[in-house]
Amino acid sequence: MSSHAESSRIDPRGPQFAAALTSVVLAVVLLTAPGGLGVGLLGVQALLFAIGAGLGVQKTPHAAIFKALVRPRLGAPAELEDAAPPRFAQAVGLGFALVGLVGYLTGATLVGHIAVGFALAAALLNAAFAFCLGCEVYLLGKRLTTRTPAPVA
Repeated sequence: MSSHAESSRIDPRGPQFAAALTSVVLAVVLLTAPGGLGVGLLGVQALLFAIGAGLGVQKTPHAAIFKALVRPRLGAPAELEDAAPPRFAQAVGLGFALVGLVGYLTGATLVGHIAVGFALAAALLNAAFAFCLGCEVYLLGKRLTTRTPAPVA
């Protein structure tokens, strides 16, 4: 297997760990925004989402913490997964975080709360049930855009 192919495969528990941390951050945002703490935390979370979307989930601080502190206690995963769906999910999270930031910064607090609430719901699904909503949207998009040849009569 090439190094590129190996680097595109990740331990699926890593994004689940990141989702747990993200859930805590987003819950604090909802409790403290539109104040400075909430907006600041949402800005940091947006930056973390941007790193995951832009560089890959393997390059996030969450991944480094997981690799150093959590995975050694868990052992190797049963299987690895493609990094593309979680990377897409990070981009979706980034979109919601940015909408939330714009909402809070422009006084549209309800918009901010709704955007952060959606991001929190998705993070909680992943953290608690290992169900990555953004990943599922990515896979659905792949299925809808991948054409299968029509059978020859």
